[in-house]
Amino acid sequence: MQARRTARELALLGISQLPATSERLESQELHDVLIAAVRTLTTEGQESLETAATELQRSSDRLLNSQIRASDLQSSRTMVYEAIELVQGAINRLSTAIELPELVQLANQQEVCNYALEILIQVNSHKAEIDQLLTDVLVDWQLNRLPRIDRDILRIAVAELMYLDLKEQVAINEAIELAKRYSDEESYRFVNGVLRRFVDKLKAGEQGTGNREQGTENSEQRTENREQRTGNRQ
Repeated sequence: MQARRTARELALLGISQLPATSERLESQELHDVLIAAVRTLTTEGQESLETAATELQRSSDRLLNSQIRASDLQSSRTMVYEAIELVQGAINRLSTAIELPELVQLANQQEVCNYALEILIQVNSHKAEIDQLLTDVLVDWQLNRLPRIDRDILRIAVAELMYLDLKEQVAINEAIELAKRYSDEESYRFVNGVLRRFVDKLKAGEQGTGNREQGTENSEQRTENREQRTGNRQ
């Protein structure tokens, strides 16, 4: 589970480097995309640590100012609240940074690389079809107007559903986790809604196909019965 989740993160970080058109990529080119994605993870960890350190320093400054510069109780409270928010932000960034070494280690495993490559191959090979499938279920939105990160998360989920046989609920849940990590709360809710409409439409299409097949079988059976009755009369 963790290996595939890491593979999705790698694919998400690398997907922006794919060509705009669905042209065939060589294995080495795809491998280079993954290497760049791993480097992005490493850089993200370093930046998270640096930002956390800055926020902690600012928090310390706010607390100091609340003691020596605040003109009244309300001003002091405001500075303390600001300091608390900065500390919370630093804690969140440190939490992300702590997870990244494990992600980088996992990213170098063959199983992870193979699945990330498979996602990139499917997204690249079927990009036009995937985009059309998403366009068909978007409500009051155009695909090319979505934030790029949301668009890529949706593409990965549809690619896994359509071409890698991932179960529907798993695909939705994993896309939500990606959106929570790399986008914002509104985005993960949006991603959830789009994918649920996509799955519903997919099921409706399968049901319609099943009904048509059943109707064809019934029609053939009726024809066979008529022919049998005609034969009996003769």
